Amino acid sequence: MRKKILIIITSLVILSVIFAIKSTNKNNTITEKIKSVNLSTDYEIEQALKDIDDLKVNTVNVPIVIEIPDLDSNNMKINSYSKEKAIRLIKILKSKGINIILEAYPWIANGSKYETDYNPVNKEKFFEDWKNILNILIKDIANKYDVDIMIIASNFSKLEMYEDNWCDIVNFVKGRFKGEVTYKTTWWYTASWDRKSNEDYYKKLNNKIFSKVDFISIAAYFELSDKKENTVKELVNALNSTTIYNRNQNVVEEIYRFYEKYNKPIYFAELGFPKKDNAATHPWNSEVSNVENGKEQARCFNAYKIVFEDKDYIKGFSIFAVGKKGKDKNFYPSKESIEIISKWYY
Repeated sequence: MRKKILIIITSLVILSVIFAIKSTNKNNTITEKIKSVNLSTDYEIEQALKDIDDLKVNTVNVPIVIEIPDLDSNNMKINSYSKEKAIRLIKILKSKGINIILEAYPWIANGSKYETDYNPVNKEKFFEDWKNILNILIKDIANKYDVDIMIIASNFSKLEMYEDNWCDIVNFVKGRFKGEVTYKTTWWYTASWDRKSNEDYYKKLNNKIFSKVDFISIAAYFELSDKKENTVKELVNALNSTTIYNRNQNVVEEIYRFYEKYNKPIYFAELGFPKKDNAATHPWNSEVSNVENGKEQARCFNAYKIVFEDKDYIKGFSIFAVGKKGKDKNFYPSKESIEIISKWYY
């Protein structure tokens, strides 16, 4: 009899622990380090699944294409094919236990223009329409298919100053979406000799949007060196004092200040380098050189790994970009880069 009671009590304890674990994660909070990949907008599901295995990631950033005709346009719509493909992929990834980040991805002038330059004429209409798009994605995908994280906006540099509007959108999304919410700000630079660059940095640092999100996301295309090739040690040093244009920017310290101010983890929501000479010069530029150089790309990734892998305040990173191979896919990681990335957080 005592043995049966002991078995029943043990079973109840086990069930309680399981319930506690599920309760802890009921809001889809990812407690492990995020090791993610960004998919290119034209990703192929089969290639994406192969890349996920090769890079040994636990999370995938799935983009939903938002079509915008031009840099000043207020017209926008969700691309139906992109939405349908995302749902198919998310179902597969969830069955494999992969975490999902959903991103409304601005696709301007058929991908020929940068979202950092997007500046719609009617700002009030933009925020109203953007909120409606996010609401559709929440209802049709995020909540329905158990998405873990939503990125509410990406690299809208010319719109970032509208703090109250963005805070309103964060509150709106948090009121409807059960997972974590973040906002992706783009990289920046400061130079010891450029007063305005430092003023711009402090404006970014003090933007109220970062007080509202669950964690802070950065597209980490920081310009490090003007050399076509660097040693890993040189790149590690450059993250603490950039050599390009003699700026002497301390990227590590400036990133840490966001954590220090808001006590929120920092996530590299885009970490990418073209597999070219000068990959560390303009990491955001896929055409920075005509000379292919997969080893220099790998050294850039390795420098970030060395500097940030053991930092407790870093939530993780997402590699830009995989899911489709081709001659025009200059950000696709080289074999040397894959070797570095696959061993990160593994």
